[in-house]
Amino acid sequence: MNAHDIAEISAWLTTQGIKGTDEMDIVNGFCQRARAAGMRLDRGLALIDTLHPVYEGRAFQWDSQEPVNTAFEYGPTNEGVSAENWERSAFHYLRENNKSEVRRRLGFGDPLDFFTLDTLLAAGHKDYIAMIHRFAKDSHIGDMDCFYSHWTTMDEGGFRDEDLSVLRQLVPVLALAIKSGSLTRISRTIAEVYLGEDAARQVLEGRISRGKAERISAVLWFSDLQNYTRISDNLPPDEIIPFLNDYADVVISSIHEAGGNVLKLIGDGTLAIFKAEEREDACTRALLAEQLLREKLKGLNEERRQENRPVTEVYLGLHIGDVFYGNIGSSDRLDFTVIGPAVNEVSRIASMCRFVDRSVIMSSQFVAAAPPPRNAEVVSIGRYALRGVKRAQELFTLMPLENIEA
Repeated sequence: MNAHDIAEISAWLTTQGIKGTDEMDIVNGFCQRARAAGMRLDRGLALIDTLHPVYEGRAFQWDSQEPVNTAFEYGPTNEGVSAENWERSAFHYLRENNKSEVRRRLGFGDPLDFFTLDTLLAAGHKDYIAMIHRFAKDSHIGDMDCFYSHWTTMDEGGFRDEDLSVLRQLVPVLALAIKSGSLTRISRTIAEVYLGEDAARQVLEGRISRGKAERISAVLWFSDLQNYTRISDNLPPDEIIPFLNDYADVVISSIHEAGGNVLKLIGDGTLAIFKAEEREDACTRALLAEQLLREKLKGLNEERRQENRPVTEVYLGLHIGDVFYGNIGSSDRLDFTVIGPAVNEVSRIASMCRFVDRSVIMSSQFVAAAPPPRNAEVVSIGRYALRGVKRAQELFTLMPLENIEA
């Protein structure tokens, strides 16, 4: 590989990083171009940690013998078999010994002292080099503090000195391109985790000015847990968060699976919206989420009872109305949420569940816009004066058909 080839690959990597090209596509493109320019390269693996509630990082593997190369997420490396494998890896060795690279000439008698080296040798790889490129401390996000990579060749002579020289020149540029894409991914993940998918999209598109809000018609969901105060008062402190997490998971996953957006978690309460061009479609999604929730609650409560842990149910209020959706707050601390009388009303509707002993209560506006629910009948429970709401409202609940037939 000559200086012109190196410059072309470096320029290509820089362009892809600026474009925000998918990380796997960047790794594929780099390896294919390096090999086409004469480098004895048969496998490349790149890893970078991320900031995600489930995954520790992402890996990108290219192999000259495979028609399709893949990206995959990896979980925590500090427990179980994953921890054992990590501690045996070349990357762990580089971190612990403050080194930048380590080489093992697999086909020439070097020790197979790192994880997977024996597998690589058995597959025909003759030479191996692992690298770490550290980021400056001020540029860390979570555990994303470096870029790991390893490279192998199946050539009988192993890597040439010029191959290693090219890798040392180009892998830092590759690291910068991958880091660029990963930072974009992390930004999106953080926004979605804390704001919800729809609000995150709008914020990342630039809607961060105070007071910038749109008037929308939406189905409003407000739910909280039955007897939460009593249960939490009797739980050991280290059990309260797991208790909330278990029930928040079934609520939030049900909303998301039905196409809703969770906007706020307020203690044991959840505020969400369902948007659609047609009101009927939004109502249908909300009713589907309610059905999914009841199914998941049944499974969760059975599991917790078997573990002799406290169980509860979810009270739910459903309403529909016009709200302002956007940024509310001060000049340097904003919340992307919904405001308006309908938001206050849905929380009051949900609070009525405990007084009338029903798990779900719907406003008359919601019932008027919603299609007939499956496997249930809509039943009026009367007119009620809701706290903070000027006019009394007729409220409705869902009665399962099997209960009515019985």
